[in-house]
Amino acid sequence: MDSATKDEMQPSLPPGPEWPEQERAEQLARGAALKWASGIFYRPEQLARLGQYRSREVQRTCSLEARIKSVVQSYLEGVKTGVWQLAQASEAVQGAREALGQAHGLLQGTAEAMQTLRPLREQVAQHKQLQVLSQLLPRLWAVPATVAHARSLIDARQLLEAYVCLRELEQLQEETWAPLGGLELPVFEGLGPLAEALGQAVEAAAGAAGQLAREDPARLVAAVRVAEVDARYTASLELAPRGWRQRCLQALQEGLDRTHFGTPLLPEPGALAGWLEALRVALPAELSIAEALVAPCCPPYYKVVQLWAHTLHSGLRRCLQQLLGGPELGAADAFTLLHWALHVYLGPEMMGSLELGPEADVSQLEPLLTPENIEQLEATFVAQIQANVAQWLQKALDGEVAEWNREQEPGTDSSGFYHSPMPAIVLQILEENIRVSSLVSKSLQLRVQGMALSELGTFLRSFSDALIRFSRDHARGETMAPHYVPYLLATLNHQSALSSSVSVLQPDGAASGALVPVETALDELQRRICRLVLEALLAELQPLFAALPSRRWLSSPELLDDVCERTARVCQDFRRVRNPAAQLLLGEAERTVVLQYLRALMQGRLVCRGVDERTQAAERLQHDAAQLRELFLGLGLEESVQCAPVLLALRDLLNLRDPMLLGLEVAGLRQKFPDVSEDHVSALLDLRGDVSREQRLAALSSLQAGPQPSPSAGRRALFSLVPAPAPALSSCLPSGPCS
Repeated sequence: MDSATKDEMQPSLPPGPEWPEQERAEQLARGAALKWASGIFYRPEQLARLGQYRSREVQRTCSLEARIKSVVQSYLEGVKTGVWQLAQASEAVQGAREALGQAHGLLQGTAEAMQTLRPLREQVAQHKQLQVLSQLLPRLWAVPATVAHARSLIDARQLLEAYVCLRELEQLQEETWAPLGGLELPVFEGLGPLAEALGQAVEAAAGAAGQLAREDPARLVAAVRVAEVDARYTASLELAPRGWRQRCLQALQEGLDRTHFGTPLLPEPGALAGWLEALRVALPAELSIAEALVAPCCPPYYKVVQLWAHTLHSGLRRCLQQLLGGPELGAADAFTLLHWALHVYLGPEMMGSLELGPEADVSQLEPLLTPENIEQLEATFVAQIQANVAQWLQKALDGEVAEWNREQEPGTDSSGFYHSPMPAIVLQILEENIRVSSLVSKSLQLRVQGMALSELGTFLRSFSDALIRFSRDHARGETMAPHYVPYLLATLNHQSALSSSVSVLQPDGAASGALVPVETALDELQRRICRLVLEALLAELQPLFAALPSRRWLSSPELLDDVCERTARVCQDFRRVRNPAAQLLLGEAERTVVLQYLRALMQGRLVCRGVDERTQAAERLQHDAAQLRELFLGLGLEESVQCAPVLLALRDLLNLRDPMLLGLEVAGLRQKFPDVSEDHVSALLDLRGDVSREQRLAALSSLQAGPQPSPSAGRRALFSLVPAPAPALSSCLPSGPCS
C-alpha cells in the first residue's frame, strides 16, 4: 500500500480550537522575559550587549519552535497509524465471527449424530464385558472353592498359604473390576470376611507370641510375615491399609498384658507378698524369653524386648493403681508394696538385672507408684503401725503395773540394781519399727520416727498416770503394796534406762529438736517418781517432827535418832537405783528432812527461857546437823550437796551472847541463804526468847539494809519452801516492812 492510498484511508483531523492556556502561557512568558531583561540591563554598561542578547534569543526561539513542530508532527503520524490499525482489526474480528458461526452449526449436527450412536456404544461395552467374563469364567467359578480352601488353611494355622489365596482372589477381583466398569460381582462378597478372618488369625498368633515362640515359632513367624508383606503390598499400590501390622503389635502387647495382669488383683490380706514374689520371678523370665525366642521371629524395628518391657511396666503400673484404688491395705501389705516398688522392681533381681539388655531399661518411664501413691501407702503404714505400737506398749505397761502389788521385791540385775525388761521391750518395739521403715525410704523412716516419739510420749504419760493411781490407791489403803517404795525406785531405773537410750530413736538427718518433747516427758516422769518417794518418806517423818522442838528435844537425841532410823530404812533401797538418779533422789531426801526440820523450828512450839536453854538448843542443832551429815554420807550422798549446814547457821544465831549483834548475824544469814524472810528471822528470834522489840526491829532492818547476797552463791531454795507463822502485830511498826 502506497503512501497516497494510506493517506486517503486515514481520517482527516478537523482543526481544533486554540489552547485555552495559550494566552496565559504567553503572558507568563512575557512577564518572565521582562523580569529577566530588567535584571540583566539594570546597569547602563550592559546595554551595549543588547544586540548580542537579541540575536541569541532569536536563535533559541527558532530552535524551540522547530522542536515543537517536530514533536507535534510525530504525534499526529502516530495517531493516524493507530486509527488505521483499528480499522484493520475490526475487519479481522468480523471475519472470525462468521467462521465461528459456521463451526457452531457443524457441531450441532455432530451431536445429533452421536445421539444416534449411543445404543451402539452400549452394545459395544456389554460385548467387551461379556468377552472378559467369558475369558475369566473358569476362574470366577473357582472363587467359592478358593475361599473355602483359604478358610480351611486359616483353620489349619497355615497363614502364609491362606494369604497367598487371598492375594490371588483380590487380584482376580481387580482384573474384573476395571473391565466391568467398577461392577462388583456377588461371587467376591466373601473376600471381606475372609480377609478379616485372616487378620484375626494373625492377631491371635501375635497375642500368643510367648507361647508360640517356645512351642511353634514357625506359626509366629508366618503371622508376622503376613502382616509385614500385606503392609508393604498395600503401601506400594497405594491401597487402603488393613492395619495388620498395628493390630499385630497391639496383639503382642495385649497378649502379654493378659497373661500377667488379665485378672483383677484383689489379694487377700497377706497374699500381696506372694503375688509380688511371683512377679519378681516371672517378669525377668518373660523378658529373657522375649530376647531369646520372640525377638528373632520379628523384624528388628519391632524392638520386641523394649516393647515387652514397656508393656509389662505399663500393665503392672495399671494393676497397682487399681489395687490402691480399692480397699485399704494392711500395714504388712503397704510395707511390702513400698519396698518392692522402690527397691526390688528396679534392683538387680528384676528390671535392673545385668542379664537383661539396655532395651529392657524402664527407669526412664513413669514410676510404678506416683508421689501421691507413696504418700497414701506411707500414711496407711504409719497409721496402722501406730495403732499396733500403742497396743504393744499398753500391754507392756499393763504387765509392769500388774507386778507392783506382788509380795516379792522387784527383780535385780547382776549389779544389784532394780531391773525390769519393760524399758528394753519398749525401746525394741520402737527401734525395730524405725529400722524396718529405713529399708523403704528416708521419708517413711522420718514418719515412723515421729510416730515412735509421739507414742513414747503417750506411753510416758500413761506411765505417769499409772504411778499416780498406784500411789493414790496405796495411800487410801485400797491396795496395800507390800513393797511400795522399792517398786517406785524400780520405775526410776526404768526412767533412767529410757532416758539413756532414747537417742537411738532419732535417726541421722532428723530434726535436732525432735527428742525435746520426749526428754521433757522423761524429766517430768523422774520428778513425779521422786515426789512420790519423798511423799512416802514424809509420811514416815511427819509424826516425829510434830514433837520438835520441845524440852525433850533439848535434853535428849532420841527424836532425831528416830528420824534418822526411819530415814535410813526408807533410803536404804536407794542403793539399788542407778546414778545419777540415785544421787538426785538422795539429795532430795536429805533436803526434805532438812525442810521438815526447819518447818518444825518455825512453828513457835518452843521459846528458850534463858542462856542455858539457848546453849542447849544451839548444841542440839550442831549435833543434829552432824548426825544428818553422817547419815547421808553413809547412804552415799556427797557432802558438797547437803543442806544440813543450814542448821549450823541457825546454831550461830541462837548461840549469840550479845543481842545487840543480832543484826550482823542476821545479815550473815541472809548472805548464806538469800531466800530467808523477815517472818523466818522473827520466828528464830522468838525461839531465842531474849530479844526485845527494839532489838528485833534493828535485826529486821539489817536484813533489808545489809548488802544484797551474791547471785553466784548458787544455793538451792530452802526457807522459801518453809512456811513461817504470821508475825504478831506488835512486832511491826506502821512504818515497817509489814505495814
